[in-house]
Amino acid sequence: MSLHFGLFKVLPFFLALLTALVSAEHTSNWAVLVSTSRFWFNYRHLANVLSLYRTVKRLGIPDSQIILMLPDDMACNPRNVFPGTVYSNADRAVDLYGDNIEVDYRGYEVTVENFIRLLTDRLDEDVPRSKRLGSDAGSNVLVYMTGHGGDQFLKFQDSQEIGAWDLADAFGQMWEKKRYHELLFMIDTCQANTMYTHFYSPNIIATGSSELDQSSYSHHADNDVGVAVIDRWTYYVLEFLETQVTSANSKLTLGDLFDSYDETKIHSQPGVRWDLFPGAEQEGRLRTVVDFFGNVQNVEVENTTSTDPGSLQEDLIEIARLVEKWRTRDREYFATQNQTSNSEDDAHVALSKSAPHPSKSHHLSRKNFEPAKMSKETPWEKRLVGASVLGLCAAVWLTGSVFGGSSA
Repeated sequence: MSLHFGLFKVLPFFLALLTALVSAEHTSNWAVLVSTSRFWFNYRHLANVLSLYRTVKRLGIPDSQIILMLPDDMACNPRNVFPGTVYSNADRAVDLYGDNIEVDYRGYEVTVENFIRLLTDRLDEDVPRSKRLGSDAGSNVLVYMTGHGGDQFLKFQDSQEIGAWDLADAFGQMWEKKRYHELLFMIDTCQANTMYTHFYSPNIIATGSSELDQSSYSHHADNDVGVAVIDRWTYYVLEFLETQVTSANSKLTLGDLFDSYDETKIHSQPGVRWDLFPGAEQEGRLRTVVDFFGNVQNVEVENTTSTDPGSLQEDLIEIARLVEKWRTRDREYFATQNQTSNSEDDAHVALSKSAPHPSKSHHLSRKNFEPAKMSKETPWEKRLVGASVLGLCAAVWLTGSVFGGSSA
């Protein structure tokens, strides 16, 4: 029975361990990356988004947690002299399109309505899971947008506009529906900073490429491609991410990223809004870059000290009751079996004494061979062993989740 006593000793230990480690600030990361521009001359906006897409994947966010919205497919445009490719640098060192890209909304699916429905989880029932933002109250969400805009609006494919109040209300609904823990909003467009002026929901950090009445400029063009291939603000954000944030374990903070903005290089005034974040700028600057650009998979345990139905504590108490109940039944069963066995042995001895002597006509003496008694294993015994194994497996699983799931 030492196995079961060991189980009783291990379970309280893991309960206390889990309770102490439930300090994870968020449990998952999601990214929504949106290009709102159509047509070949807006090649750079597609390259902006694909560059951020490549970075968040490098730092660990899987495609299943990235929503990618591309209005036009520059890689297959007839004007592209490098078919099937998209580059963000004139040296064409990295093909951003490649063979490992998952576009969730393409072409005319990229609309203001679909974007807002995506954020607020108001999509039709027949929309597949791969096209939904599956974030929850434990998720950090990165929203990056790029395109052509103006004072408090951003154009979608030159036919629609999303206003600053529309965006603010969408994030407000996300907060009310518990669809994010913390949110980082980034936008690269003309007069970009005006797009987050009306935000009112908590736990949001916002940054943009240019102030009111300022343009957002392209960085450089590729003469062979024939158009600009990336915007300035995004280019320098990516330069920081690619050269400084080299792994998902990086300790560089959002403060470090925002301090890297150089107006002489960007040719506009980038902005940052901290006031909606708890602790404002002082706390917001301490958030690491990978809190939004990386991937975190921490264990989340709720109500570890509660005894309400469905809580961990209540489940552990019930398991202990069941194991004790099985042990009691086993003891009663073994006692009954021992009494029955003793009675059978006494009857057998009495019968052997009263039996007549074997006939002398037999030439060979007969020996009475009894069937060998096999070890008796009861169904309750099997259940008890099974429960022990399941308990130990659960303990091992919890250990692996707590100590091995910090990041991916």
